[in-house]
Amino acid sequence: MNEKNFPLSNEELREVIKKFPTPFHIYDEKTIRKNFQQLRRAFSWVKDFREHFAVKATPNPHIVKILARDGAGTDCSSLAELLISERAGVIGEKIMLTSNDTPADEFKKAIELGAIINLDDITHIDYLEKNAGLPNCLSFRYNPADIMNEGNDIIGKPAEAKYGLTRKQILEGYKIARDKGIKRFGLHTMVASNELATKTFLLTAQIMFELAVEIKNQLGINLEFVNLGGGFGIPYRPTENPVDFRAVGEGIHELYEKILVSNGLENIAIATESGRAMTGNAGWLVSTVIHEKNTYKNYIGLDSCMANLMRPAMYGAYHHITIAGKENAPLTNVYDVTGSLCENNDKFAIDRQLPKIEIGDILIIHDTGAHGHAMGFNYNGKLRSAELLLKESGEVEMIRRAETLDDYFATLNF
Repeated sequence: MNEKNFPLSNEELREVIKKFPTPFHIYDEKTIRKNFQQLRRAFSWVKDFREHFAVKATPNPHIVKILARDGAGTDCSSLAELLISERAGVIGEKIMLTSNDTPADEFKKAIELGAIINLDDITHIDYLEKNAGLPNCLSFRYNPADIMNEGNDIIGKPAEAKYGLTRKQILEGYKIARDKGIKRFGLHTMVASNELATKTFLLTAQIMFELAVEIKNQLGINLEFVNLGGGFGIPYRPTENPVDFRAVGEGIHELYEKILVSNGLENIAIATESGRAMTGNAGWLVSTVIHEKNTYKNYIGLDSCMANLMRPAMYGAYHHITIAGKENAPLTNVYDVTGSLCENNDKFAIDRQLPKIEIGDILIIHDTGAHGHAMGFNYNGKLRSAELLLKESGEVEMIRRAETLDDYFATLNF
């Protein structure tokens, strides 16, 4: 069981709402730091462990700074994310730019910042050299569809994914880059998303370590690091168990000794690019009930909508819901919890058992700290909400204001 808690009491939350109206996402600094410390402990056995926080999960420099203070770098996949990293004081090889149909300006900024470039296709070597120059350290993203056929609902099967090089291409890519004068290399993959099973992470490590040995034997290249990607999930449902990071760390350690150390690769660093595991359970969408509708079903309408959290509509994802002040009340009613978009899938929950809800109640939607606010949009002219940070001191700070109609119309010429 995974207990779902909110870090503020009903009274404290209502005081926050007086200053910052709903809807808003709020993040807990203490939980974010605890999550990173847990990940770091799992890999404490390796001489050099690197976490590149996936900025796309929660693209706010305040969040990046929290993790950077404890030693984390960033994983970036756009110009905006590179700039967020820079504004948060994360530069140089603390940054890893993972290429994905990347335009020239993003490569240029990454080179300017001294980032590690992680290429997604063999043709990108020439494109990068022509448009931005070659980096000091280059990595390639491996797609292991030749030996791993299964995927999950979020990232899909490797053979159908647009990401990464084949085994043949990746060996050729290192050879081309080596012959162009690059001397420092890494290796990367990302084959799972929101995964809870230990065996998935161990299989990924085994595949990558064996490939690192093959690269050494065939090309004479000793990799500096192996980036095992992210993919560490969180238990969105109370009945789910969290990732057993201790078992993951111990299992990867055993594979590291068996495969890498035994082949003379004892100094390879281990990297990850966790996003959800750092911030997912450290965030909540807080919203006020403004309507109740009873027709063929019972609907509760909120002042937020899919523009504030699209995961339930996009993936059919479950997000736990509690009602401030009614956390221990009996689950007597069944509701669809909805927003106001002109789309029938604008629902945070369907046929959810909840306590009796009244107009004006405050609903807390759990585990929105990653890919929540970040995936917002402006369909129907809806505006993205504010982001708040509950600091370790107990102070609540606004770290992103809510959008206004002036923001929405700012790009129009009329």
